[in-house]
Amino acid sequence: MTKKKTSILFRIIKGLVRMFYGKMEVVGLENLPESHAVIVANHSQMNGPIACELFLPDDCYIWCAGEMMHLKEVPEYAFTDFWSQKSKWTQPLYKVLSYLIAPLSVCIFNNARTIAVYKDMRIMSTFKETIKMLKENVNIVIFPEKDEKHNNIVYQFQENFIDVAKLYYKKTGIALTFVPMYIAPKLKKMYIGKGICFQGENPIEEERKRISAYLADEITDMARNLPVHTVVPYRNIPKKYYLTNKDITEVPR
Repeated sequence: MTKKKTSILFRIIKGLVRMFYGKMEVVGLENLPESHAVIVANHSQMNGPIACELFLPDDCYIWCAGEMMHLKEVPEYAFTDFWSQKSKWTQPLYKVLSYLIAPLSVCIFNNARTIAVYKDMRIMSTFKETIKMLKENVNIVIFPEKDEKHNNIVYQFQENFIDVAKLYYKKTGIALTFVPMYIAPKLKKMYIGKGICFQGENPIEEERKRISAYLADEITDMARNLPVHTVVPYRNIPKKYYLTNKDITEVPR
């Protein structure tokens, strides 16, 4: 794998973020297979992408919203995804902020170890680039949560990310391993669990449900077995609504 070239500005920004964000320990790297894998983690707001860029090995590339890489698309996406649930009286401020961060977003997400993900026809470029990177023994990191609650640890998973394993299996005959990872900013740690292997002969609908359910359950179990701590949720909600890893809540899948 050829190391990605980055701009001087990005390297300065990354250095500053590393300085102020602090150290985060990665626990369980031995659970990654010797060959490439897909690491599936809780988003933990911006902590997921930041922690993975800073502390995972250089052979890990992150699925990133493609809209954050295009100047004209950043404001709408950023406001909707990051700040739409903020108090109504603060929303005008966040709308302005969504425009101000656009140039910075384009710089960061085009220079970081990212693969652009889209929800329209451009998704095929996502799969094509992902398969190319996997063939180069790169690990792929995916944050599949969507705006639908599951429990106190993770939101519901979008399941179609499993399709990359089907395409990869067809092209190479290799069954990808999906590895769960729990990101705990309050503990300053990232925990990697035991993986699950894609079964290429099964119907894709079954594999989507089987693998996504396993990953969500494993991330939940890893979190709940840790010391009491505040879970940083997927949505950017007021902190007074944050739960701990011991506040058991379940929503049927």
